[in-house]
Amino acid sequence: MSDSHALRILELDAALALVGGRAATELGAAHIRALRPRCDRAGLEREHTRVAAMRAMVGSDEGWPSEPIPDLREALVRLGVPGTWWSSGEFLAAATLLASSRRTRDALRDERRPQMARAVLAELSGRLVTQADVERVIDRTIAPDGLVRDDASPLMRKVRRELRGAQGELVRMLERMMAALDAHQQVPDMSVTVRNGRYVIPVRRDARSSLGGIVHDSSSTGATLFVEPPAAVEAGNRIRELEAEEIRETERILRELTETIRPGQPAMVAAIEALIELDSLYGRARFAAEFLCAPADLCDAVEGFAIREGRHPLLVAQGLAVVPFDLTMDPNERTLLVSGPNTGGKTVLLKAVGLISAMAQCGAPPPVATGSRIPVYDAFFADVGDEQSIQASLSTFSAHLRNLAEILSEATRDSLVLVDELGSGTDPVEGAALGGAILEDLTRRGTMTLATTHLGVLQQLATEVPGVVNASLQFDPVALAPTYRLIKGIPGRSYGLSIARRLGLPAPLLARAEARVPRGERDVAALLAELETREKELAERERIAAADTESVRDRGARIAERERSVGDREREVERASRRDARRYLLGARAEIERTIRELKGVEADALDDAARAARQRVEALAATEGDALARLEANEQQPSGRGIVAGPLAIGDTVEITTFGGRAGRVVAVRDGDAVVAVGSVKMTVPVSDVRRSARRADTPAAAVALRGDIPDVHAPSEIDLRGLRVDEAESAVMLALDAASRADLRHLRIIHGKGTGALRERVGEMLAKDTRVSSHRPGAWNEGGTGVTIVELS
Repeated sequence: MSDSHALRILELDAALALVGGRAATELGAAHIRALRPRCDRAGLEREHTRVAAMRAMVGSDEGWPSEPIPDLREALVRLGVPGTWWSSGEFLAAATLLASSRRTRDALRDERRPQMARAVLAELSGRLVTQADVERVIDRTIAPDGLVRDDASPLMRKVRRELRGAQGELVRMLERMMAALDAHQQVPDMSVTVRNGRYVIPVRRDARSSLGGIVHDSSSTGATLFVEPPAAVEAGNRIRELEAEEIRETERILRELTETIRPGQPAMVAAIEALIELDSLYGRARFAAEFLCAPADLCDAVEGFAIREGRHPLLVAQGLAVVPFDLTMDPNERTLLVSGPNTGGKTVLLKAVGLISAMAQCGAPPPVATGSRIPVYDAFFADVGDEQSIQASLSTFSAHLRNLAEILSEATRDSLVLVDELGSGTDPVEGAALGGAILEDLTRRGTMTLATTHLGVLQQLATEVPGVVNASLQFDPVALAPTYRLIKGIPGRSYGLSIARRLGLPAPLLARAEARVPRGERDVAALLAELETREKELAERERIAAADTESVRDRGARIAERERSVGDREREVERASRRDARRYLLGARAEIERTIRELKGVEADALDDAARAARQRVEALAATEGDALARLEANEQQPSGRGIVAGPLAIGDTVEITTFGGRAGRVVAVRDGDAVVAVGSVKMTVPVSDVRRSARRADTPAAAVALRGDIPDVHAPSEIDLRGLRVDEAESAVMLALDAASRADLRHLRIIHGKGTGALRERVGEMLAKDTRVSSHRPGAWNEGGTGVTIVELS
């Protein structure tokens, strides 16, 4: 078995064609399609580094200038042979090649592009040729339409001038002769034309005898003849002579130009090869960006592998909703045995793992996420799909055995082996025995092996042979559909009887079928079912925890923003207070100076009265200044948004809760820095710093409702207990809790009402359904209190 067999099964050619479609030229795409897996790890790491460098180039502000690459490879080989010469079209292609080489070299040396990328691609930049003089010579000699220019040589200019003059004179002569014909001899809407390189006029067949000359062609019906009149023969001969002379001069110019550029043949060969490699890197870089391929580390085959968010590129290209898979094999884990029902994606998983490794060894980025580690294998082996061959007279099972025999004889510890439906196609007992022996042999020699199977007996290998690991692809027995979620360490079950039950097979028949299943397999199936149930419960808990974490993170961000806003307001108040204090000080100084000036101008008798008045004004200003400074000091020391309790609280004190809209209540207990305040029928536990004594009359509490739970930074309860309350008391408690949760931006509220008759639960549900602040509500899950609890999600 050769690599080509496995690579064909893995559809490597289709994957490389997908990558090649991102190249800018056909030569670059062909280079990608021709890639094949390599085993030299150092060379592969350099190649992936070059792809990453090109990706940086493409993603930079300047982008990448995708230049045209004409296919001049055969012409360049011929240019290396003395005595040969190029056509004018090949010279035009050479000019395009040289211009692309020059512009690409300038781009690779442009300091505005990433320095790291320029350093990595410097070797390719050095192979690009710049021959501006040759470009100018070709441009002066060959016109864009591919013809040699008139001014390519003095002789060419003279010959073409004479040729155009002779052609014009001959056409005018033939037009006069055609106009002189009788009306019945003329052909309507016909003019002078060229047949077999000779200028002729179209005439009716019956005019042939009267006109004479040479017939060069006729119409499809034979009614029209294209005749060269006798008088035009000599002029036509002269034109042919000039045309022959033009051809000789054209050939001479092209030979001369060929000799001019022949010394640059090696440089142009190197340039076109470098341009093709760069376009190949460009195509791979674009594929990596489009398919979200993160750079992966390469490792030796004996080190295992780690694939993060692996995806099959051909499925992604089809626009399908591909479920990424994570798979890690440690160095001591050499065989992965994947089990489970049909249509679960096991074969796709095998092909994806093999294709990801093959693409990486081709130097193409595989679709994986950051943190992936891909080994370098010395060979790929695959036995996947229906291998039946009529010509070779082989059954499917025989074809599988032939492939497995070749795998066992050629695979090494550095190889990758993929086997689909191991042990199928024959008696299950014999198939399981043979498959188990094959996996044991491959595992002991250290070959990385991925196999799928339906045989439950093979799942026991993980407990018998070190290095064998079970895995399964999850299946939803309710929807009868695969989830394509890979679970390592747990074998899969077939779900055959479950599917049969869902499809309506008779219950007695299914009971007899289950009785025929060996006791051991039934126990294993029951254990697997229990493991799946627990795994789903764990996943649901993780989802809820993640949602709660995100909610807490959002709430923390909002609170932080509020704190920043309060801090900004505090700083503004402080600045305003300082400005007021400064203004008062300046005013006081001015008043004192004015008073001094007044005192200097009064008589001695009036001095006491003036001094007394001045002293009173200064004292008034000092008092005003003192008030301003006191306000400034208070703004600097007073915490924002917190009530201050003067002296210790006592049970029975009437207080206002600052974080609860200033609602008045009565202190019923004080412990550990918290106060338990009864507000109406609700008891709330809040920090002492959030209450202040009040002269307002507190609401007389009725039956107190314990409002407890974890209290966030804004001290709003996330849980309320209504058990033992009347319906009207519960309504008041629910509304208070919703008010507090809404002000605190809580996302969830847990209402405990108990099971009982269900009347309290129904009333709570009616209230929540009408409240616009509630986005949804649901009964609690089994681990949240069941139907005795309602979980509220606030908008």
